[in-house]
Amino acid sequence: MDIQNTISRNVARCGSGSETDAVRKKAMHDMMGISHRKNGAPFFWRMILSAAFIILIVTGCAAGGHTVASDDDRRGSPPVDLVILHTNDTHGHPLKFYYYPAPDVGGLAARATLVAAIRKESQRVLLLDAGDINTGRAESNLFNAVPDIRGFNYIGYDAMAIGNHEFDHAPDILKKQMQQARFPFLSANIRRSDGTPVAQPYLIKDLDGLKVAVFGLTTTETRISANPVNTKDLMFDDEVETARRIVPQLRDKVDIVIALTHLGIYPSNDRGSRRLASQVAGIDVIVDGHSHTKLDAPIVIRRSGDDRDTIIVQAWMWGLVLGRLDLSIQGGRVIDYRFVSLPVNLRRAEKDAAGRLRLHYVGDRIEEDRDLLALLEPYAQKATAALSEVVGTSTKRLSFQEVRSAETALGDLVADALLWHAKPLKADCALVNGGSIRSDIPAGAITKQEIYTTLPFDSTVVLVTVPGKKLQTLFNHIAAIPRGSGGFPQVAGMSFTIDYSTGVCRDIMIGGVPLQPERNYTIVTNSFLSSGGDGYASLKEARDKYDTSLFMRDVVISYIQSNPEVLTIEKARRIKIIGGLSCTALQYAA
Repeated sequence: MDIQNTISRNVARCGSGSETDAVRKKAMHDMMGISHRKNGAPFFWRMILSAAFIILIVTGCAAGGHTVASDDDRRGSPPVDLVILHTNDTHGHPLKFYYYPAPDVGGLAARATLVAAIRKESQRVLLLDAGDINTGRAESNLFNAVPDIRGFNYIGYDAMAIGNHEFDHAPDILKKQMQQARFPFLSANIRRSDGTPVAQPYLIKDLDGLKVAVFGLTTTETRISANPVNTKDLMFDDEVETARRIVPQLRDKVDIVIALTHLGIYPSNDRGSRRLASQVAGIDVIVDGHSHTKLDAPIVIRRSGDDRDTIIVQAWMWGLVLGRLDLSIQGGRVIDYRFVSLPVNLRRAEKDAAGRLRLHYVGDRIEEDRDLLALLEPYAQKATAALSEVVGTSTKRLSFQEVRSAETALGDLVADALLWHAKPLKADCALVNGGSIRSDIPAGAITKQEIYTTLPFDSTVVLVTVPGKKLQTLFNHIAAIPRGSGGFPQVAGMSFTIDYSTGVCRDIMIGGVPLQPERNYTIVTNSFLSSGGDGYASLKEARDKYDTSLFMRDVVISYIQSNPEVLTIEKARRIKIIGGLSCTALQYAA
């Protein structure tokens, strides 16, 4: 796909004038479902056409977005344009990967092509990442995100916020990563015990006469969510207090102030980037991360008595999309904006006339930058070789054959690993779906590759907090899951009886104590179930979630390496079943 030529041809066909703009606006809104509401509910697929067409409409033929300044502010010098491209929570995905339902999505090489095309057609472009470059796939994890940073260098990132997962490694690893990067890691609210800053607090850039300040903030929740060994000598200052101190200093020096933050987008204004925007004046844009939020439109926060709004954007996760925010700026104020998430080789599945599933690109296919691909592929080759490492030894074969119908020793192992990992985060119990376990662990030496085969999905470990009275709903759902279905549970830290004759779960014990409706429980599970997979709606509806971004398989590997004796385990008798079909009578479907 020649993105630049496509843009040029289509721009030449665009008309001008208010009548043309109105017709164009209606047509594009009809085709794309683009919303210019202040606070749009997240949705993604229906708004995206081709990457080239989106670039065109945002910069040349699109109707204007939400106006945030009065007519008086438009007088004087002509407005100037700024394009902010942004990613967040890329989590160790330097190369294209499988994301249901398609292989070969995302990847830095395709992102490089997209960014280069936008830079060719835009005068002022700022490329930012809102943190969490660490902890993902083997080709990144095994090299402490070196391929990711080299890719960011190649593409030409301007800055990155420090995320909580930048503390997954020892402090010397973070220091090395900052030295390897040809862009600053930003955070204004992290200090060492002696008061010295951990990172550069802000960056000021002059983009062809437009002065832009970018300052970084890291969630104070890092004190809880990160490895305490790696953060014990650090202080995380309140995000709002830090911003109130630094923003006035920056406003005197620049035209536009951008907060590059790893805070998260949540429903209320008392947490995350909404809290920052609601309580701190003078921030024009917040480029956020941490919550892996898909947006169809920016969130716009208007403070009482303040004529400067704050625009909040985020770009999902794993480099699946590239966020693009186009600003029109006049007199140090944003007077207009447009926003879109550009898909990076995403595909959707559709059935043809014969009922067969066919994959179609969401937009056009983006060619990969060959030079960057050549730089990164050796890391994948080395990672494949590294997966031959032996991590433990099993005294017997751990079968997956009954994970969809009964408690199994293999299911216990996986659930135990998640609970072991999440105990420092105060998890009460663990729950995984039997359908996530796809192969036996053989007797004898166990390699990383065999764990990857047993747990092939890129499911991350997620903690959710559920009130006890709502947890009963979850157990009612378990009793309704037919034996043989992928949603059948494998658990740790809990026990219960599934009575298929009555359709209820009873004798529920968590931590050896009967379920207490009045207290809250923290469950460690996987990202599939926490998103409502296999009908676990009560997990999807949980308001307090934390995605560790660690893959289940990697947690299981760490558990086995730390506890060699676990591969001698027997079934722990956590789930008792009354009624229903016997295991031998069941047929299993992948």
